[in-house]
Amino acid sequence: MANLVYKRVSTDQQSTARQNLVLDEAGIEDPVVFEEDPGTSSRLHALQRSKFSELLTYARPGDTVHISEMFRLVRGTGHILDVLDVLHRDRLALRIHDGAFSAMDLTARHPRTGELLSTVKFMVQTLAAAGELQRDLQRELTYDGLRAAEAKGSKGGRRPAVTAAKAAAVRAGYLGGQSIASLARDHHVSRGAIRTAVADLMPEHTDDRQDTPAPETAVTLDMPGKVADFLRAAELEPAERAALDQGVTVRRGQGYTLRVPAVPSVHRQLLGRCQPLDAPSAIPAQRKARREYENRVSTLGTETP
Repeated sequence: MANLVYKRVSTDQQSTARQNLVLDEAGIEDPVVFEEDPGTSSRLHALQRSKFSELLTYARPGDTVHISEMFRLVRGTGHILDVLDVLHRDRLALRIHDGAFSAMDLTARHPRTGELLSTVKFMVQTLAAAGELQRDLQRELTYDGLRAAEAKGSKGGRRPAVTAAKAAAVRAGYLGGQSIASLARDHHVSRGAIRTAVADLMPEHTDDRQDTPAPETAVTLDMPGKVADFLRAAELEPAERAALDQGVTVRRGQGYTLRVPAVPSVHRQLLGRCQPLDAPSAIPAQRKARREYENRVSTLGTETP
């Protein structure tokens, strides 16, 4: 019985680092790896991809196909059911190690007829309709967009507070001896924005270095799964999205915790994004999860949102 591992990334700017982490933690024995060429889009049906087709040709009845998250293999409900039909036909098991589908046995068969259980199809359709697969896919597409922007020289995120038109005046004022605080008042921006605009000049002016705060140290906090699910579907800054992408899933009974490494300011930003979960209209379990995460963030020692 072989363990067949399938990997895919949508752009050549991405890596399989996260997939490797999830699959390594699964402790798969003697994996046989099939990795698509970089840039293999999720829009291409799994059954039309070269490496997945190669995997199916290599596979024998009783083998298990392993993937890190469902969206690495399929894009939507129709694709899922197509792939399950083929796996059922070839008598292959499917294991998904992270995300909404990881707790399900998607290749369960009826004990007498050997047919794929109708309840499996129902659960797949229900979860897909509820948006679980779409949230996972959106996470990938957001990540793809950031990598593509970086390849074109854009860092993403908010535009700089000190625009190109102001930058020359700010830099001239700084070189002329004007303080960071004074420049911030004159241009109606924060001191941090001024420091960013003159960052390459600051080593030559040690008298202003004392205004620069010490760099933050990353802290790992456990984020409840319901909070993580909400944030993955939210509009986030690149640093916030990167923190979630670097998180490690830890199973907790029927749920999970996402172990997120990030500097304190990013943890506080993520907590701020969760405010809708504390509204009276939110599901009680979501409010409880949000408060649990807030308690953990509050241990960082600074006022939280």
